[in-house]
Amino acid sequence: MDRIGVYLELKDGNVKPTNFELLTLVQQAGREVTGIMFGDDPASVLAGVAEYRVNELVHVGGLGGDGYKPEVWAANLADVIRERGLGDCLATCSAQGRDLFSRVAARLEAALVNDCTSVDLEARTATKPMYGGKVIARIRMTSDCRLYTLRPNSIIPAPAGGGGAPEVIPLKAGTVASGIEIREIVKDIADKIDLTEAKIIISGGRGMGSAESFAVLQKLAESLGAALGASRAAVDAGYATQDMQVGQTGKTVNPVLYIACGISGAVQHFAGMKTSKVIVAVNKDPEAPIFEKADYGIVGDVFEVVPLLTEEFGRALSE
Repeated sequence: MDRIGVYLELKDGNVKPTNFELLTLVQQAGREVTGIMFGDDPASVLAGVAEYRVNELVHVGGLGGDGYKPEVWAANLADVIRERGLGDCLATCSAQGRDLFSRVAARLEAALVNDCTSVDLEARTATKPMYGGKVIARIRMTSDCRLYTLRPNSIIPAPAGGGGAPEVIPLKAGTVASGIEIREIVKDIADKIDLTEAKIIISGGRGMGSAESFAVLQKLAESLGAALGASRAAVDAGYATQDMQVGQTGKTVNPVLYIACGISGAVQHFAGMKTSKVIVAVNKDPEAPIFEKADYGIVGDVFEVVPLLTEEFGRALSE
């Protein structure tokens, strides 16, 4: 079982960008890579993975476009892992990835580590935060088959190039008796931009002072088409919801622009946004640690600076 498998999660028929992190990781192992997808059209997937040296693409079709069915997909993925001899298999630590891989691990009696921040495939080890981020655990896998889900934005994607098109292996999904029926999938009614995929993020910290004060940041986010995030301190204080949390115990993000407002810059928060291309900090405390990590810093009151930024960005973008 020397091959590495990568479960390619799709969104609207296309490979989710976070999958490219997995493909970057497995390139470093120097082993043959099997991509696995569920769906009826592998064309867009082939185009997406062309630069990442995927040797073969197992295309599981015949599902009728009904979307994710936990027990059906788990049974078929377990069969693919077993039949293709995949010693290691990775997925993104999304809601689907966590659910699917937990079911597959149970079927294969395989070792599983969810929410990894790094994986060493040769040493068979995975690193992940535990106990609310108070410790970083390094877990060694000893089973013949090893499954991992990687926290989004833990690795910067880097195409290898020159890999050529993978061999496509079509499979018809097997019939599986399922006791689960998904009747409806209700998306976030606020239709928020996914933090893990956002190109621009505006985040607020304890310095915002209240949940109502986040409305100032929301206006700036809307002017830039940005996602709204928060530090753990802001979430713990009730200023923001947990799904907005960026940091070691929240979401890891990798935007082009990250604007931190009223955030001190604790190590735990920086761990979740350190790969941002450009970091801008707004804080009235000139000694705030965030300024040591920011590309640009503005010393001033958030409630004075942010409205000015919103006005200026609005003017510049309308020209």
